[in-house]
Amino acid sequence: MPTPAAVETPGESADAALANASARSLLITILGELVWPAGQPVWTSTLVHIFQGLGIEAQTARQAIARASASGWITPERQGREVRWTLTDKLVHIFETGSRRVYSLSDPFTSWDGTWLALWVIIPQTLRRTRRPLYAGLTWAGFGNPAPGLWMTPHVERSGEVGRLLEQLELTEHTFALTGNVDAVGIPQDKIVERGWDLATLRSQYETVWTAMDAMRPANPRETLLTHIRLISEWQEFPRVDPQLPEAILPDWVGRRVARRIEALRAQWAPIVRRHFAELNTA
Repeated sequence: MPTPAAVETPGESADAALANASARSLLITILGELVWPAGQPVWTSTLVHIFQGLGIEAQTARQAIARASASGWITPERQGREVRWTLTDKLVHIFETGSRRVYSLSDPFTSWDGTWLALWVIIPQTLRRTRRPLYAGLTWAGFGNPAPGLWMTPHVERSGEVGRLLEQLELTEHTFALTGNVDAVGIPQDKIVERGWDLATLRSQYETVWTAMDAMRPANPRETLLTHIRLISEWQEFPRVDPQLPEAILPDWVGRRVARRIEALRAQWAPIVRRHFAELNTA
């Protein structure tokens, strides 16, 4: 789920405590939170209007829409001088898979039996171009990197996802994969976790979002919609950096508390937000 500027926005002091979102990530959030549930095309003018409320200039908004079209996420339908957009199957699939990962942030993962999935990936010089997408894909899947070339995750159920990534990058023949428990003869589990993930920085990011939520009190439907989009856009970034470690490793993790609070706000705001969006898109 994916950082804004200019026009004064409702709840601006709260939003300023959150990391600014890009026009691209905000568009993804708008499409996923408003257009996808509505099941109806969205007018360019509606999208631009929402973008401007979020502090994004009209030209930047239109560029983000054009790039989304070029990426195969949305398809246009012209009616006179106006254009409306429909989500493609490609983007719907992204929403279906990505939303599951976002919502799993609140899961304490109490079913973990102590088994780790470990990968040792040796990237040959001829495939050095794969380094960046490999690291991004493994981080998204919840892997940490406690030592050069070594990646570990307690999410052994994601081995199929990782296998497809390795196959796509042509790294299957350069990877050793093992599952098992951390043995007492080596580095203890808490040190592996400490080396594998920067949890101190992640905790600070979550605490910033928690503080920002304390100040979020939208007073009308428009403010609710804009605050909702900003908060969800921020939330959708966390699966990229939060490994979703089990309760046994991270008891009372602030990330799970933040996720549960966002889920509650989302449920509270959703009817207001969707009704206001329908009014905007009809007008």
